[in-house]
Amino acid sequence: MGSEERYDFVIVGGGPNGVTLAAYLAKCGLSVCVLEERPEAGGAVENTEPIAGVHINPHAIIMYGGAAPGFDQLELWKYGFRVGRSQMGDLSADVDRGVATTYGMAPITEKDQMGYAKLSGLLGQPPFIKDLLRATFWCPPHPPEVEVTAENIPYMQVYKQHQPDVWTEELMEMTMFDLMDEHLESEPFKVQQAIIAWYSGAAGHWGGVAIPAWCCNIACVVYNRQEIPRGGMHDYFHAVMRCALAHGAVVRTCCPVDEIILNDGTAVGVRLRDNATWGEKKIWANKAVISAVDVRQTFNKLIGPQHVDAGFLQRVNDISLKGGSIYVSHFLTREPLRPKAKFGKMMGGPYPMDSREIYYEHAADVDGKRGFPTMPPERTIWIITPAERFDPTDPQCTVPGRYLISPVYHYVPPPEYYVGGLDAANKMKDEMNAFVRKSMSEVVENMNSDNIVYQWANSPYESEFRNTGLIGGTWCGTRHCSDQWAENRPMPELARYRTPIDGLYLCNQTACHPGGLFLMAIPYNLMHIMIEDGLVEPGDWWYPSPWYIPQQGKISAVPR
Repeated sequence: MGSEERYDFVIVGGGPNGVTLAAYLAKCGLSVCVLEERPEAGGAVENTEPIAGVHINPHAIIMYGGAAPGFDQLELWKYGFRVGRSQMGDLSADVDRGVATTYGMAPITEKDQMGYAKLSGLLGQPPFIKDLLRATFWCPPHPPEVEVTAENIPYMQVYKQHQPDVWTEELMEMTMFDLMDEHLESEPFKVQQAIIAWYSGAAGHWGGVAIPAWCCNIACVVYNRQEIPRGGMHDYFHAVMRCALAHGAVVRTCCPVDEIILNDGTAVGVRLRDNATWGEKKIWANKAVISAVDVRQTFNKLIGPQHVDAGFLQRVNDISLKGGSIYVSHFLTREPLRPKAKFGKMMGGPYPMDSREIYYEHAADVDGKRGFPTMPPERTIWIITPAERFDPTDPQCTVPGRYLISPVYHYVPPPEYYVGGLDAANKMKDEMNAFVRKSMSEVVENMNSDNIVYQWANSPYESEFRNTGLIGGTWCGTRHCSDQWAENRPMPELARYRTPIDGLYLCNQTACHPGGLFLMAIPYNLMHIMIEDGLVEPGDWWYPSPWYIPQQGKISAVPR
């Protein structure tokens, strides 16, 4: 095409959000161009092969998106999406194993099991876990003129309808620990659920997001426990990419964007960086530009401070990143890692889960110390992903006589908050790797140099550097506390994905609602807003969230 190349929509960023949105828009019959900086699209759902026969996931490995409407709206099974069977079994296997503490495996009581099932919607007739997850994540925030109350918050409506003995107005102020203290029994089990939530999005110690934190937990543990994407999360992305391309979307890699072009305050296109592989350096958008990179880069670099109010920009830069970041480790070994006798058949999961005292000490280390962990390694919390999670016909490691444990997660401060600067963690990787081995050796008896062939690690800064759409070094990015959740995420002016720039929308995993790892949630939610603005008219395949409230004076996203 010539220098006046035009599309209805130009999307900056070819990660799972940008490409999923492209699939939605292209299925509506609209022309879409996705521009990705890296040589390969996929963002934080990438796979990598550090040596031949070993596949690791530096970032996302668990499919939190099983409840997403996009699986049937985009018909991903037509484009190669397949699932394999996990060997981990159902939740009863966890009950048999218990919870890992410093003194061994703590039992999970009957009250724990029943409380977990009740809060997760598993006791409903029929179970309402999908409704609960969709109400929490796959639903756009309410419009600004609607007062948010206990009567209209989507997940509150679900509980009121299906499990009214859980519903109480106090849920709006609770932490996840408050919620669990009412419905569960044993302390280690509560701490385990809280740490899974914290690693997934909303944390167990944040006020006002008890149910979002709980749903972060169950999306990880329950919904896709026995079925995982074959080929990992990157193969899920391949299905989304094929869907977008099949409907006519254009995806260009090695095409970094230097600037979002404004005309009289309206976003009208983008200018590519000089080293972009596409010849024409300006690409125009007839309807809108969508930024799928983080909110700070969007306004500081792609728009520039000269085009936005100084107070607004300061508030963007002041958004709290105290959600923590993840230091990710991967181990190739000569023999499988063996838990010490007191840990029985422990396959994976978090350790040590003794008490919330350790949990809060760990949270203080992450949020307050701003540097290398100060907790002793024997008390530091970590999560291991068991090899049994993967279908035996789809292994991560095919090297004879070698075994892979990947990934192992340690929570650390985000790189932006390190006293020594963004790359401070990289300067102490040897020290941190030794710390990781020491902490894991509390549980694993053969975590030693005789057994370890390779130890790979990616620090939060490396994750952020590799995937420039990330903010805070992880998929969580900004905090998921009550003042950065739903109608406040990442700040009220941006909560419904619109921006102060006409024709510019946000579609970024680490800054937009809901954040975390909830596949297709942001593109699905954004579709409601673009329908409201008259930019999109989907076909009969589209259905909105049942909890969606249209904005006054706009076009409802509910089909006529």
